[in-house]
Amino acid sequence: MKLSALWIAIEVGGTVAFAMSGLIEAMRKRMDVVGVFSVAFVSAFGGGTVRDVLLDRRPLFWVEHEAYLWLVLAMVLTAPWWLQVALRETGARLMTVADALGLGLFAISGASIAVAAGMSPLVSVLMGATTAVVGGVARDVLCNEVPQIYRDHRPYALCAVAGSAVFLALAALGLAGEWASAAGVAVATGTRLLAVALDWQLPGWGIRRS
Repeated sequence: MKLSALWIAIEVGGTVAFAMSGLIEAMRKRMDVVGVFSVAFVSAFGGGTVRDVLLDRRPLFWVEHEAYLWLVLAMVLTAPWWLQVALRETGARLMTVADALGLGLFAISGASIAVAAGMSPLVSVLMGATTAVVGGVARDVLCNEVPQIYRDHRPYALCAVAGSAVFLALAALGLAGEWASAAGVAVATGTRLLAVALDWQLPGWGIRRS
């Protein structure tokens, strides 16, 4: 299944954003170059790989587009020069922005590919959320952290769901693909950044004891 230039651009943007989040976390853990590449690779490709497996899509997106591998490798090899400066200037904020941007881009990528594969709106939204969150979960596990999606009570997966739903709704209403995609990315990324900035909390789930 061939993707348009728009979807490829979205996928490249998500790959770069999540690879950067993986690089930041791996360098914080003071990993060697193999560890840094592994974390960046899993962060960038984990969600899309699970999506492609669930949709029985072959070859996997990073196998079909080998340039993605070279892009992540180039980011890893040059990270000691550009990322050290960036971390000194922005610290955790860069990690938050990169993660939120990757969340939005991959949510729309996953949802759009599911739609192209003939999936229902509900399955397409879930594919968008899966594509968006799995890479971050794998990144945190490799870095010996409880995944952010489970320890951070601020909305994360729900932001990906919201962005995917907005994208599908606008596309169904006949809005041009690039505008529907931009709106979906803006909703997913924007709500995540607002959740962090305003400390929005999801309600607890459980049985209250009397």
